[in-house]
This record gives sequence, structure tokens and C-alpha cells, in this order.
Amino acid sequence: MPTMRDVAVAAGVSTATVSRVANGGQGVDPDLARRVQAVIDELGYRPNLVARGLRKQATRLLALVIPDIENPFFTSLCRGVEDVARRKNFSVMLCNTDEDPGKEAAYLDVLAAHSVSGVIISAASVNSDLSALSRLGIAVVGIGRRLGPDYDCVRSDSEAGARQATRHLLSFGAERVACITGPADVVTSEERLEGYRHALELSGRPIEDELIIHADFREDGAYRAMNQLLDLPTPPDGVFVANNRMTIGAMRACRERGVHIPQQLSLVGFDDLPWADLTSPSITTMRQPTYEIGSAAAKLLLERIEGEDGPGRELVFQPELASRQSSIRRGNTG
Repeated sequence: MPTMRDVAVAAGVSTATVSRVANGGQGVDPDLARRVQAVIDELGYRPNLVARGLRKQATRLLALVIPDIENPFFTSLCRGVEDVARRKNFSVMLCNTDEDPGKEAAYLDVLAAHSVSGVIISAASVNSDLSALSRLGIAVVGIGRRLGPDYDCVRSDSEAGARQATRHLLSFGAERVACITGPADVVTSEERLEGYRHALELSGRPIEDELIIHADFREDGAYRAMNQLLDLPTPPDGVFVANNRMTIGAMRACRERGVHIPQQLSLVGFDDLPWADLTSPSITTMRQPTYEIGSAAAKLLLERIEGEDGPGRELVFQPELASRQSSIRRGNTG
């Protein structure tokens, strides 16, 4: 798809001139406007309809579509989005999908019907359909999860974080490390599972299917998954848990079964928890810069709304290991 910059280069003018011509030609010499319009027609350029709408006083409303409003990860992320939006006089509407593709689709239909200025979305599935928004020229930015090459995305490196978490468990004495990840149709679930697998391969250990369980990114799902692992003839002595809420469920199962962390089973979770260093044992996690991810996504979205063209951009943040008691067995210093 040609961009405003492509037209400007072909016509030998600035992008500002292309923008004025594409939006009516006011203030542009008629001969120059005709020349630029001819290039627009030849290349098949289509202007950003959202930016045009803003110039006509369309609503200054952004939508933030997230899968789990109860997850602390999204609390800080939402604040990052809102702080940037408010500085530009935009309001933010929050939509919670509960990881339900049907609920997400209903929200996206509503947002399209109300012509919001832009959408930031953590997609519920790899099959999420954004076509209605795209047809209307509504800017979309993915957050946490990739949407495809045509869309901007801000995320953390889930695969690298999971690899580091698993290698951390191995380095502190765990020999049989399991993974509780999220739904199979969610990008971050598979990225974190791939990081876990890669760490095992690097260590020369086999990948055992019975040690890999797909849960639902919720406490109850991880509780059932951990019980399933503990029921194995040879239970794991280390577990990587692919998000914070599942970490809670996994630890609850261990407590009820009398499995002591980290003496009998070491554990690392993905995403930090506000009280992770206050529990006993304190919880080792892969910490993500959630506020920064939210603010970066909002900045990219506003740039698109203001007319920025070009292919999808991706900003990747690196998660950080917060090493605490749950992963380090007494007497083992790695």
C-alpha cells in the first residue's frame, strides 16, 4: 500500500503538500494540486481517514481492548495509555474481553460503529478480526501480542523472558522443569512455551510433553494444571508459570498438597505482582515494564491518528528477572 511519503517523493513535494491535496487542496496552487492528484491516482494512495475525521472535529476517543481487567499487568499498562492520551486531550474507553473471541468481536463492532479515533488491543486470539476497523481507517496498535505486519505493535520479548526464567530454574538446581502456559491460540502463550523449550534444548535436556500444560491465564486453570503435574509418577522439581495470575493458582495447589517452595519445587512466574516480595517465600518473576509499554503504544497510535503512514512498526521491551526466594533452594547459589 503506497504511503503519503511515496506520493511526496514521486511528485517532488513535501508530505504536508500531499496531505493538503488529499484533503481538499486548500492553500495549494491549482496546477501543483493537479500534478499531485495525478500521482495520488497513479499510485492508488488512500489518505488516513481517521486523521481526516479529526480535522472535521470527530470524537477524540481511544479504545483500549484488554483480555483481563483483573490482571495487575494491565493496571499499570492502562495508566501508561491514559497518561499519554490525556496530554493530547483524548479520552480512553476500556473494554474487557475475558480472553473471549466472541466478546472481543462484539466490542470491535461497537467501536467501529461509533468511529473511535483509534484502538489499542491485546488480542484474545491469533484469529482476531480487525477488518471492520481497517476498512473505516481506524488506527490500530497491538499491545503485548502481535497482530500482523500491517499493524504497529508494542510488546515485551516473551520468548527471551521465558528462556531466561527456565535457565534460571535450571541453574539453581532444578532437573525436571515443567511449564504451565496459556491457551494455545494466544501468541504470548506460544512464545513463552517456545522460550521454555529453547532453554531445555540449550541445556541438553529432553522436552517431555507431560511436563507442558496449556491452561487459561487464570488462577483456577493453573491450580488444576499444577495438581496434574504433582500427580505425575515423577513430579517436576521446578515450574515456569507463564503469567502472574496463574502463578497464584500454582502456588495455592502446592500449599494445599504440602509441597514446599522452593525446598521441594522451585518456581518462576512471568509478570510481576505488586506484593511478590512480601509473600513467604517471595516470588521470583520476569518483570515487564508495563507502564512504558502502555505509553509507547499510545504514542504510536496518536502518530497514526495524526497521519503517520508506512508499514507496521514493532517496539520490543526486554523483561527483567526479579530473583527472589521461590526459585533458589537453600544452600544452592547457582
